[in-house]
Amino acid sequence: MGDAIRAETVSVGDEKIQAYQARPLGPGSFPGVVVIHHLPGYDESTKEMVRRFAANGYLAICPNLFWREAPGAAPDDASAFVRGQGGVPDEQVIGDVRSAMDALRALDGHNGRIGVIGHCSGGRQALLVSTALPLDAAVDCYGAFALEPPPAASGLKMTSIKDRLQDLNCPVLGLFGDDDKNPAPEEVERLAGILAGHGKAFERHSYEGAGHGFFSPDRPGYRPQAAVDGWKKIFAFFDLHLGGKRLEV
Repeated sequence: MGDAIRAETVSVGDEKIQAYQARPLGPGSFPGVVVIHHLPGYDESTKEMVRRFAANGYLAICPNLFWREAPGAAPDDASAFVRGQGGVPDEQVIGDVRSAMDALRALDGHNGRIGVIGHCSGGRQALLVSTALPLDAAVDCYGAFALEPPPAASGLKMTSIKDRLQDLNCPVLGLFGDDDKNPAPEEVERLAGILAGHGKAFERHSYEGAGHGFFSPDRPGYRPQAAVDGWKKIFAFFDLHLGGKRLEV
């Protein structure tokens, strides 16, 4: 099998929110992945992640969580506007991810399994939606403010999801940087302890010399060695829990 894909902008859900979708070309049985974009927005690096999943045998989609608040705005402008509003409400995120999951299920060749992955605020939101939606696997890449709310000076109105974690319904892979401040290694340890106390499956890895955003090639925090190893772990995790069959050799 080759790695040819089809990628396009689509509309999902009753509200027809914008989303970026990619899928392998040709017949097959493919798992689904919902990509939750980071706080900087629905940008090109996030769309590249969607295409990367498709090139590796996944049906992938990223809903634009800022679409209602800033339709048609550039990612940085949309992010700034949404930050000024305090962020996106949790229940709205859950609804948008549900719509994205429904879109994946409607595609020909879907194998019935869906995972979720998020970076930065999206990492927190990946945990959040996994407590509310029927997902099969979740990846949290340096998700900030999962256990404690952000400082008041940030303007963000996120709340702790600590009390929701008992309802987590799928295994989780966590990828973190030892030099990160949000979440700091101490918070990652707390998260691991809480999930262990609830009997949840949590595989975690931390990278020396990596801080926040080490997966983002267009940002100063990019760390190639950590990102390459992280991608290997992501695909191994999703292949195991979603039944993926990678197209790359």
